[in-house]
Amino acid sequence: MEEWTDMIRKFYNPFHKEVQNTIETADKATGERDLGVHPENGKKISVRIGRYGPFVQIGESADSENEEKPLYASLRAGQSIETISLNEALELFKLPKKVGVFEDKEMTVAIGKFGPYVRHNSAFYSLPKDIDPLDLTEERAIELIIDKRKRDAERLIKTFEENPDVKILNGRWGPYIEFAKQNVKIPKGKEPLELTYEECKALADAEAKAPKKAGAKRFVKKK
Repeated sequence: MEEWTDMIRKFYNPFHKEVQNTIETADKATGERDLGVHPENGKKISVRIGRYGPFVQIGESADSENEEKPLYASLRAGQSIETISLNEALELFKLPKKVGVFEDKEMTVAIGKFGPYVRHNSAFYSLPKDIDPLDLTEERAIELIIDKRKRDAERLIKTFEENPDVKILNGRWGPYIEFAKQNVKIPKGKEPLELTYEECKALADAEAKAPKKAGAKRFVKKK
């Protein structure tokens, strides 16, 4: 009986240790990791995976409305919860930041749900993947804004005084009408520049009322 007990113990102990290591590794990969404390306010800094990906948190979750809420920042491309350092985490909270002034309006760089961007005069301009938002200069930000405006101008065919939000644009599959949140096809034989606002509205109304065909591809404008 003792020999059997010894055999079980020799098998179980290493096996139990391996299971624990596996659990701890999994927790580390998917759970929270403490990085240290903030050098200025002494608040805890941790990194974890949330609904929209990994993020850094400064401070603890507030238990009441009177307590100060934590600060959050998403990890940048190439960073992971297993390797990010305290200093790298602190760098994330330098955004949003002002990068200069253009046309008497401030330019601000930040990271949003869809990646880094520059905000100027209530408009948003995405940053190319090769530009680090923390390294963005005033000159480069202005270039991005001007380039985006130029591309948008090349797409624009016609606007209407009756409603400036209604436009005729050049898309991937040719000209189309942007009517509110609806993208409307222009029938064959219709010259885009000759369309009136009333005609655009009628086409939009007709398309909205038309029954959707099964398996039909949705018309999407080119971004």
